[in-house]
Amino acid sequence: MHILIAEDDSILADGLSRSLRYDGYAVDVVHDGSSADSALKAQAFDLLILDLDLPQMHGLSVLRELRRRNTLIPVLILTAADAVEQRVMGLDLGADDYMAKPFELSELEARVRALARRGAGVASTVLTHKKLTFDLNGRMACIDGQPLELSARETSLLEIFLSRCGRMVSKNQCVDLLCEWGEEVTPNAIEVYIHRLRKKIEPSGARIVTVRGLGYCLEPENRSDAIPA
Repeated sequence: MHILIAEDDSILADGLSRSLRYDGYAVDVVHDGSSADSALKAQAFDLLILDLDLPQMHGLSVLRELRRRNTLIPVLILTAADAVEQRVMGLDLGADDYMAKPFELSELEARVRALARRGAGVASTVLTHKKLTFDLNGRMACIDGQPLELSARETSLLEIFLSRCGRMVSKNQCVDLLCEWGEEVTPNAIEVYIHRLRKKIEPSGARIVTVRGLGYCLEPENRSDAIPA
């Protein structure tokens, strides 16, 4: 999952990004509203953590422009504890949740997990496909209850495919969803990760199929259920 943090407090932004990276997320950070707006126009993210009092472009304007483009990614607003009016306006403009500063990091992490599930259209904290299960909270995969040893990249790829079962995912989408800015991960490297992941999940009966010229798809239980990305 790829998260964008728009926060002008560099100490807070650094703490948030470190914690979320430790949890296995790809995280990019911007410190002003204009940069946030540009990043959201240029690249797909799974979640936006948005401070409202940003320089250059207010967070509410960033949110307004995001929803005007019909971009539906979940948005978690960060506001001052007494900024009730801004919180209400943010929710009315299409934010999904908010947290008042100061906040407990553990609560923010839980809200991020909840918004990630909502954004993927998943109600449960555990994704299941054939004999394969994936715990979204612990980011642990199992086959028939036995833990599956996966690298960080393989874990993230498995989460992408399970949350989009039956939908096409291109190599470029994989790169965008897996990688932070400046990381050198090529489409060819994605092929290698997917090859390794295929071998590891094969005993579960789950299959990642290649559709030439389009990308990859986790084959659904019923092949007729497959839909385009």
